[in-house]
Parts: sequence; structure tokens; C-alpha cells
Amino acid sequence: MKNEKIKQIVKKHYGKVAGGGGCCSCGCGGQDENEQIAKSIGYSDEEIKSAGVANLGLGCGNPTGMGEIKVGEVILDLGSGAGFDCFLAAKKVGDSGKVIGVDMAEEMIEKAKANALKYGYKNVEFRLGDIEKLPIDDDSIDVVISNCVINLAPDKLRVFKEARRVLKKGGRMYVSDIVLLKNLSDEEKNDDDLIAGCVGGALLKDDYLKIIEEAGLKANVLSEDKGISKRQYQGLPLESLKVEAKK
Repeated sequence: MKNEKIKQIVKKHYGKVAGGGGCCSCGCGGQDENEQIAKSIGYSDEEIKSAGVANLGLGCGNPTGMGEIKVGEVILDLGSGAGFDCFLAAKKVGDSGKVIGVDMAEEMIEKAKANALKYGYKNVEFRLGDIEKLPIDDDSIDVVISNCVINLAPDKLRVFKEARRVLKKGGRMYVSDIVLLKNLSDEEKNDDDLIAGCVGGALLKDDYLKIIEEAGLKANVLSEDKGISKRQYQGLPLESLKVEAKK
């Protein structure tokens, strides 16, 4: 399937999710279900309550909890959705820091901006953009975070190269993402629902880690969640991989 078609499938799907419709394996449902999903992938009750409706039950981990985020730092969230991880990061960096969220779905950007106003986050900014071509200056970011999004991008090497470009020297990246434990069939790889559901475009774990290194970043696996396969993905051969990558 051509890259542009994949992007249109993803963009259309998450535009619907932002509007309260559409589902995927990453999460879907009412607020109670979204909270249960968030708890199962590593968010605390306090974190879930603090972000309110920004938690759409999407994701496969908690990137803001994977490494230390310091007061005054500039954070970039790749695929920021309704702003959940951005708002958690904003609390960590404080008024002297800044968080930028980038998402390709206009509906998600609008929802995130509305949530920021609702909850009074003044140190968070949301930008419409493609994570394969970030609307971010070179060497301007202390920490890049991403939660179950890079698997949706057709050119994952380009995403990690872009992350390296925008990171300051010594900057770090905390990523939670879906990776495969064995190959999918061609039919599964080309299934629109599986593509939008964080599965169809996922890479094998070793290939994913190789791409990070190829992009010029040093990868360190922090943890692996194989149980997510049965909890959220109907037993498909995958796991949630938590990785720290440094420039």
C-alpha cells in the first residue's frame, strides 16, 4: 500500500476518534473504559484524573513516566492526540518549561487546544503537522515522547531522523510503541482497520530497534509488555516496547 494512502487511512480514522466516533485496538469506548485502559498501560490514578477528557484510552504505555522530565525543559510529543501526555509533561516541566504537541489530524489539534484552555495549560502548544516532517526547529528539543504513534507512520526511519534533528545534543527520546513478534500476512498488513489500529504498519521488534540506531540514536530497551496482546489486540503476535533513545 502506498504511503499517502496509509496516511489518509490514519488521518481519517483519528479524526473520527477525536469527534467521538471510530474505534481501534489502541482503545475506544466511554470514559470508564478509557481510564481502565490507561491504568493497564502504566498511568496512575492521579495522572488519569488530572487529564480528564484528554484521555481517549489510546496508547500502549506511559512515555512521561519512562524517564526523568525536568523543570524548564522543552518537550515534544509526536502524535499528541487530545493532549493527554502533553498535559502530564507540562506539569513536570513547570511554567519555565514548554511542551509542543504535533498531530496530523486537524480534529485532534482542535480538541487538544480546547482541552488546554479548559484545564488552563499555558505552557503547551499544539501544531498541525506530519511526524515524518516536523514543524520544529533544529536542536530545539530536550525530550521527545511518543505513545503508540510511530507504528502508524509509513516511513519510520524518517520519523526517527526527524526526532534526532530536533533534539538538542544529549537530548533523549521516550517511546512506547507496538512492535511485532512475528510477521503478519499480506492481508493483515493491508487491512485498513489493522493499519489504523496500530498493528498493520508495525515492524518486527528487531527491525524497529535497528531503525532507531540507523537514524543516529542510541537505543535502550526499558521494558516490554507482551500481555497487551491479549488485553487489547485479540492475541495478535505483538508487544508494547518501551525504549529510551539518546542523541
